[in-house]
Amino acid sequence: MVKSGTDAAKSLGLRLTIVEAKAADGLEHAFGVMVRERVSALLVLVDGMFFYNRARVGDLALRSRLPSMVPTSDYVKAGGLMSYAPNSADNYRHAATYVDKILKGAHPGDLPIEQPTKFELVINLKTARALGLTMPPSLLARADQVIE
Repeated sequence: MVKSGTDAAKSLGLRLTIVEAKAADGLEHAFGVMVRERVSALLVLVDGMFFYNRARVGDLALRSRLPSMVPTSDYVKAGGLMSYAPNSADNYRHAATYVDKILKGAHPGDLPIEQPTKFELVINLKTARALGLTMPPSLLARADQVIE
């Protein structure tokens, strides 16, 4: 995954800086590294520790002046800048239909693997303003939810 991310960044003329925080007590250090490395934006990957600390991640990103692309709308509601991700409620409904089929006797291995089909773009304008960013009207028009 690191190589594909590095290759993708390079093809766009960008430099990818990978900074790890394996536990909550390493978040401040990770953001300090990003500031020292002059990182210009933050992509938060899906991880239970980050989810549990999403408000802290949002606050640290804001204090570090880093626009953040985050995994779900929950992070955006907690202060992240934006997310484009599968709709959680739709995924839960889909999971419930699978549970129903299994409880009615279907063998899990016989059920098809499905990809999410409903995605949502969520933007936090309060965070954008705090970072001094102006969101393009065309992007706001496409958003499923804009948090003021």
